[in-house]
Amino acid sequence: MMVCEQPPKQSRLAKEHNVTPQEEAEIREAFSLFAEPMEGEGREGVIPTHDVRRALMYVSFFHIPSLLADVHSALGLPPTSPSELADLLSILDPDEELGYATFPNFFAVCALKIHNKSHSSEEHMAEVDEAFGLFASNGSNAITLASLKKVAKLLKMEEEVSEEVLRDMILEANGGAGVGRGVRKEEFEGVMRRAGVWR
Repeated sequence: MMVCEQPPKQSRLAKEHNVTPQEEAEIREAFSLFAEPMEGEGREGVIPTHDVRRALMYVSFFHIPSLLADVHSALGLPPTSPSELADLLSILDPDEELGYATFPNFFAVCALKIHNKSHSSEEHMAEVDEAFGLFASNGSNAITLASLKKVAKLLKMEEEVSEEVLRDMILEANGGAGVGRGVRKEEFEGVMRRAGVWR
């Protein structure tokens, strides 16, 4: 039997900026990698302004409970031009006196960029194809039990994730259509949407 984890609760800051718990976790992780302690700025610390661009581009790992696998996800919010970076820095450090960005301000900028991040349907389908290809073997049109076992082995998780759990994952993703049928691309996309990977 598969035990479902409770999704993380949305913080006040995330609610304020209409950001999912997964997006919030990514923002927090990116910030924490570049943060330095500073008295009076809370437990999060601050990011030097020269590290803001790198923090926005940071590639993190997050856990998708329904897939029981770590998946690479880019925070993927780098400034699109030097002038946009200058605009962001002027929001984070208006007088250019401080030389750092606080967590609430960094969070607000990330939320703004997340909401402005536009994906054409063509770009989105390319992302779906790439992610699906990580799980489906040799250009297959379905993610099978064998391909999930292979992924678990590559991630050195074969002992932690039993065959029964992999079977349950397939059945959950394909709506109970059978383990032998596997998970089709559109079902995979649905699972990823429910997990908050895509909107």
